[in-house]
Amino acid sequence: MCYSAQVEEDYKKFVRMYGAVMDFKTFHETYVERLRDGVRLQIPTAMDANFMEPQSPIEQEIKDAIFAFRAKRQTELEQEIEEQNGRLAAAEAKLAVKLTKKYENEKRVAGNRIARAQEKIKALNEPPPPPGSNRIYPLDFAAVMVKENGKRVIKPMRYHCRPAGYGTRIDADYPGLYNARRDSLEGWWKGMFGKSHGVLIATGFYENVRRPPADGSMPDPRDQGPNIILKFEPRTKQVMYLAALWDRTGDEKTGSFLSFAVITDEPPNEVRAAGHDRCIIPLKEKNVDAWLTPEGRSRKELYDILDDRERPYFEHQVVT
Repeated sequence: MCYSAQVEEDYKKFVRMYGAVMDFKTFHETYVERLRDGVRLQIPTAMDANFMEPQSPIEQEIKDAIFAFRAKRQTELEQEIEEQNGRLAAAEAKLAVKLTKKYENEKRVAGNRIARAQEKIKALNEPPPPPGSNRIYPLDFAAVMVKENGKRVIKPMRYHCRPAGYGTRIDADYPGLYNARRDSLEGWWKGMFGKSHGVLIATGFYENVRRPPADGSMPDPRDQGPNIILKFEPRTKQVMYLAALWDRTGDEKTGSFLSFAVITDEPPNEVRAAGHDRCIIPLKEKNVDAWLTPEGRSRKELYDILDDRERPYFEHQVVT
């Protein structure tokens, strides 16, 4: 299901290598939206890194929004630590009188939450990584290439598509909406297929698979044992243009943003042999612009673009 991907986040590289322009307006709107109370948008620090040396007034405003968010988030985390310190002190006072499982658990939970909050504060204050490759997970934001007015444009989108008209509940009810099955493009995804296409530029993807038996046989699909994480990369180390669909969603209360899903299909033999039954679709570079301009194209032409894909041999390694 491509639950995670190694993606390109260096926007200067997008401009230089892919002939794209940055949609600074949408980036600015997204970062400002994240500042609103009650809105939770997961923007990786690798995306932030592109705005640490602003070259224009709007880039400076984006940088200001980044640091405003960090300050706001740190205040929230410090309040959490203060509350958990009170909880911890109360539990320790009770335990000093009598040992009970209830207050031992209270002490453990409070200690864990304090430690997590402290780690998050530390991460907020660490310098962002230099622009470059970045691993994204569902609900993270990533840079997606679209085409507007004849130009390739880079926009920030959430990796888990919430179609227009749906509320926040769909994120929990349908946790797999970061992938769009090829055989469902004219079903669930019909509102986007043939209308709003994008491309995610990636160098690899990750899959959660069942651990293979020690005797080398194929895993039993009924086995609910421990899983492992595999990272797949083209043997050629080529950059991949992953076919995607996107939409704008949200409202005044929950926030408005762009979100996307990558399209998946039946896997090549080496991916299936490794234990996974789906695979991303890397477009051929010559077909990128045609994919990004679906208007007026027949369904057959769009499916032909998906079928005329790059077919690298995917090598894999165990991550965990």
